[in-house]
Amino acid sequence: MKSWQLVRLIAGTFILMSLALGVPGSPVFVSSWWLAFTAFVGANLLQSALTGWCLMETILRRLGVQAGA
Repeated sequence: MKSWQLVRLIAGTFILMSLALGVPGSPVFVSSWWLAFTAFVGANLLQSALTGWCLMETILRRLGVQAGA
């Protein structure tokens, strides 16, 4: 997988996981504060769309993941 594909995979996983942990009706509910993590991931996605820079992609590239075309 390319770095941009992994970024989307990781972001989607984080969002679904934090929603499962933060929504009171969920069977794995822990705390509503997990919704703040959902907002954090969403804000980072918005920021990367506007600036063209993504911290997660930078980290993945330094770990040796191939950059996308």
